[in-house]
Amino acid sequence: MARLKAEHKIFIVQRLACFDLPSVVAAAVKEEFGVDVSRQAIEAYDPTKRASKSLSDKLRKLFEETRKSFLDDTSGIAISHKAVRLRTLQRMAEKAENMGNIMAAKDLLEQAAKEMGGAYGNKRVHEVTGKDGKPIETNTKVTTIDAKQLSTETLKELLRVRGDSTSAD
Repeated sequence: MARLKAEHKIFIVQRLACFDLPSVVAAAVKEEFGVDVSRQAIEAYDPTKRASKSLSDKLRKLFEETRKSFLDDTSGIAISHKAVRLRTLQRMAEKAENMGNIMAAKDLLEQAAKEMGGAYGNKRVHEVTGKDGKPIETNTKVTTIDAKQLSTETLKELLRVRGDSTSAD
């Protein structure tokens, strides 16, 4: 096994900080730099593991900064964006349909509809708000009338409008 250079170590620490598994990082180091590194050797660069007790403060700090940045900013992760997920679902649905796998295509179409916000089927959610997104104001005015002060004709008219069949006589 070759001795790791500073650029290899930085690469390893940053990949581990982004939650890559040691086996994945080892394969990436081999592909990127042509250097074989064991999974156990990779673990020595992860400050969350006991194997990293001799890791330098510089690399520990790099790990912490990279991890914080990774967790705070998902913009670099393609699948975190709705458009990317929908595009992938579309490719998968087309492939499933072309292969004659109608059930898989149906499931993928349903998943895409869910991705769009529950637009699957006849169910719709509408949120209604008042001015500037505030709750809708309702003003209900209740007027109390003393029936003793109403004429017989007015009482009959009120009962008729109400649809009451009883007589006011």
